[in-house]
Amino acid sequence: MTFLFLGTGASTGIPMVGCHCSVCTSSDSHNKRLRPSGVVTIGDKTLLIDTSPDFRYQILHSGIDHLDGVLLTHTHFDHIAGLDELRTFYLLHRQVLPVLASLETLGSLKKRYDYLFKERSWEVSLAAQLHFQVLENKRGETHFLDIPIRYMTYEQGGMQVNGYRFGDFAYVSDIYHYPETIFEDLKGVRSLVLSALRTTPSPVHFTIEEATAFAKKVGAEKVWFTHIAHEIDHQKIQATLPDGFYLAYDGLSIEFNIS
Repeated sequence: MTFLFLGTGASTGIPMVGCHCSVCTSSDSHNKRLRPSGVVTIGDKTLLIDTSPDFRYQILHSGIDHLDGVLLTHTHFDHIAGLDELRTFYLLHRQVLPVLASLETLGSLKKRYDYLFKERSWEVSLAAQLHFQVLENKRGETHFLDIPIRYMTYEQGGMQVNGYRFGDFAYVSDIYHYPETIFEDLKGVRSLVLSALRTTPSPVHFTIEEATAFAKKVGAEKVWFTHIAHEIDHQKIQATLPDGFYLAYDGLSIEFNIS
């Protein structure tokens, strides 16, 4: 089983438009970060996590030409702005694409992208191209494409966000306020992807220090930080991290176990 980081940047991406800081102008490829997204491959199933604004480039660059399903964490712009690009998979394969999301996320999508859900005589609406499987509770386990997935809910800036766990691997991005039950949901996780914005405080994101403390409480053996802002220079910050902690970068692929 593998996880491929399609994008590890914060909402602005790196380089950030108009910025001339040392990271945004860096020639180090580790400091080039598209908006957050990733692909989970389990057996013969390929699952996309989030559709970032950079989705089209990410998919073309990765060489992925088929998706079996999509998991959405929440509806902030940097995680869903590429939603319309999912149409291409229907046009190519004429198969409905399953999508796993919370009821809140689905409701928000219908408001933000109302035109995609309208029936028209001259085209098939996105609603007909996607099949939404709605998470019934705040936390629990579901089967998506016959794959057991554990999910949990936390909050960022007043918005409900979902983290997902596949076996001993978990993807937890855009976390700030969370219930203590999350440590029960993540018990036994060995490989953890976790958002960590920068070293200075944010009202809606973990700092590197806060993310490190959270991951240590989880007890994961290996931790990869994602959703990284332009204040973070990859080489400099990586050198300060404890053993088993890593700054992820676009194109990185890691392995995990499902059982």
